[in-house]
Amino acid sequence: MDAAVKGETPSGKGAADENFPVGSWLIPRALRPHVASYYAFARAIDDIADNPDLAADDKVMRLEGFAAALNGQNSDPVYAKAHALRRTLDATGISARHGLDLISAFKQDAVKPRYETWDELIDYCLRSAAPVGRFLCDLHGEDTALYPLSDALCNALQVINHLQDCAKDYAAMDRVYLPQEWMRAEGATVEDLKNTSATGGLRRVLDRCVTGTEALLADARKLPRAMNHRSLAAETAVIVSIADTLTARLSRQDPLAMRVALGPVGAASAAARGLLRLWYA
Repeated sequence: MDAAVKGETPSGKGAADENFPVGSWLIPRALRPHVASYYAFARAIDDIADNPDLAADDKVMRLEGFAAALNGQNSDPVYAKAHALRRTLDATGISARHGLDLISAFKQDAVKPRYETWDELIDYCLRSAAPVGRFLCDLHGEDTALYPLSDALCNALQVINHLQDCAKDYAAMDRVYLPQEWMRAEGATVEDLKNTSATGGLRRVLDRCVTGTEALLADARKLPRAMNHRSLAAETAVIVSIADTLTARLSRQDPLAMRVALGPVGAASAAARGLLRLWYA
């Protein structure tokens, strides 16, 4: 059975499609291959979970194959990115949990299209996004005591992405990350996501998500100055600033009417603000 049957289903997305820099020049050159290995693994399994043409049980089967490969339980070449990450983990002494948690979240994506509460959504984010920050902290030798601040940043980035793509996720995969109890409370329905602009009720739900994201970012802003590794602190300051800027835009702009994004100039400006805040602090 070849890779097209049980392995990867590449979407064509890459690091340039992310809201945040991946393995930028701020990361020490010696560590960039390990960051690239982790990102490639995450991209491959995310593409499986997000493939609208695969049945849920097919997605789960493929993801379980990646988990087995990451755990060293198979050598099938269709899981090459899991084997590459396994080599990174062996070389760095980092826990496989940061990859297995991602698989857990993406298996959930295959079978769970709705989230009842904000806390339920954050539980998902703690497995779909927070492992990325934890991996980077471990790779740079940061104290695990920083995990909660790192989690806050990564969870905020995940929610931002959910808000940016709320209409697309519903249209392509019938997947809605907006808390359903908030939808009911504000008189919104998932069918509102089919519109070309947000209804009043849906706008209020989006605003509640923005408020939750701002609370996460209040903790995340403490992270860069708490880090010992100066390069990672700079990278993190850039990402925090990008997240702040996107959150502010989402509070003003309608993600159903337009793609709420920064673009090259906006991203560069946000990055510069983040570095300046860190250096002056």
